[in-house]
Amino acid sequence: MPHTPRANLPHPQTSPAAPGPQAASPQAHRTTAPSPKAPHTTPPGPKAPRRKTARARRVTAALLGSAVSVCLVAASAPAAPLGVGDRLFPYLGNPGYDVASYDIALTYPGSKDKPLKAVTTIDAWTTTALDRLNLDFAHGTVSSVEVDGRPASFAKAGEDLVVTPAKRLPPGNWTRITVRHTSDPRPVEGRDGGWVRTADGLAMANQADVAHLVFPCNDHPSDKAMFTFRVTAPTGYTAVANGLPTGADRVGGATTWTYRTQHPMATELAQVSVGRSAVLHRTGPHGLPLRDVVPAKDRTVLEPWLKKTPDQIAWMESKVGRYPFETYGLLMAEADTGFELETQTLSLFERNLFTEPAYPAWYVESIMVHELSHQWFGDSVSPRTWSDLWLNEGHATWYEALYAEEKAHRPMEARMKAAYAASDRWRAAGGPPAAPKPPQPGQKIGIFRANVYDGAALVLYALRQEIGRPAFERLERVWVSNHRDATAGTADFITLASGISGRDLRGFFDGWLYGAKTPPMPGHPDWKPAAPRKAPAAAPVGPGKAGK
Repeated sequence: MPHTPRANLPHPQTSPAAPGPQAASPQAHRTTAPSPKAPHTTPPGPKAPRRKTARARRVTAALLGSAVSVCLVAASAPAAPLGVGDRLFPYLGNPGYDVASYDIALTYPGSKDKPLKAVTTIDAWTTTALDRLNLDFAHGTVSSVEVDGRPASFAKAGEDLVVTPAKRLPPGNWTRITVRHTSDPRPVEGRDGGWVRTADGLAMANQADVAHLVFPCNDHPSDKAMFTFRVTAPTGYTAVANGLPTGADRVGGATTWTYRTQHPMATELAQVSVGRSAVLHRTGPHGLPLRDVVPAKDRTVLEPWLKKTPDQIAWMESKVGRYPFETYGLLMAEADTGFELETQTLSLFERNLFTEPAYPAWYVESIMVHELSHQWFGDSVSPRTWSDLWLNEGHATWYEALYAEEKAHRPMEARMKAAYAASDRWRAAGGPPAAPKPPQPGQKIGIFRANVYDGAALVLYALRQEIGRPAFERLERVWVSNHRDATAGTADFITLASGISGRDLRGFFDGWLYGAKTPPMPGHPDWKPAAPRKAPAAAPVGPGKAGK
């Protein structure tokens, strides 16, 4: 998922850098896929509330904790930042409402160094009475806010935009928030991500907590929503976003491109690309429409890589079931990001990954599969909290390594043995896989350490050793099927694995996910951790290969 500087990407036969720990509380935002949320062009009616399961309500309440209580403030109280209680990002997300859809209109001025004019419209369901509500938004100028068509006052508090509507919002009602603002592509000091400036335009990299540098939102993966993007750019530029195109309207010297998602999406997975790009189309398994976005001048040199995607999707489907979204493709950006990123339906890649001759072909293909596998693990099934990151990155690293084993004869066992040797050091540096240490100030992507990549894949290898290949492979399929279009956490995975194996695996997972030391590897009593040595903390990995 997150950034992975290629210089720090583990060689496919060694171990990748991975992120850290999370608490194993039985969290559950959604355990089954919600009813599909359709994009709205008018505010949703009062008879169409988005319903949650009783378990989801209990878990959401637990996650928000005391944050909800401070949301019910008098209008005269000072504006204050809020959060949904994420252990790693305390002020990320906001309580009191559940977003159903975003409609984001962006106007690109033809320069990647100037702010874009923007209008973000949010349709949401209030979950408690609100005198005011918070949105995450930290890098732009707000000119006006409306709530249900009426002007609302607003103020900044930390990285929150605090909105006070003209009338108190009752619980259990639909509300529409419209924010007119700018979206600034210029870098934020001490922050990574948000807009990425490419050679000929812009792209997005919002993992883990920087979508709110681009647009106002409830910036936490526990609140997925439908998205509509309307991107206006001067003639000669092409705009592409998540989902499927619904139109391109040319007026004068500009074109407005519209895209809509067909499945809910976390804010960190949003993608908009504007550049002098070529959009290449092909067909994947069972008629799946594929589209790739590449610098127009490079379409010929990149085509040999792009044509590999249909077979890679078929390979992943043979492992975990049908591809979960409406389309897929690669966005090859001419930018020096140091990572790749699994933005939903349109994964972001550095162009140089495919043109640098030092990278073996099998290695590049395994990185492609890493980001592809995230469409199941991380995008369709999103983490309930950021401490559940190991479920995303561990699985993406697992299928990256499995693909390299099956297609390029790079033994999985050798890679896992190397990871086992390094695992104790990774745990000491970044925490165990499901309880990563919090990021340091100014190093938000620092949660993407080696132990959430190869360290977490090592947990999956140990699990397969423990319960056997047939049960493990069934677990993988049932996991992505049961939680499609939803969020899920570590406790859910442990419960499902125990049910499928017919054994209580809580003790097994406790050591492998939360222990300071790596447990013995089932079936490999000869595997030993490397002797302790003092080493610098693992460099952050990001959205890429072991990526985001």
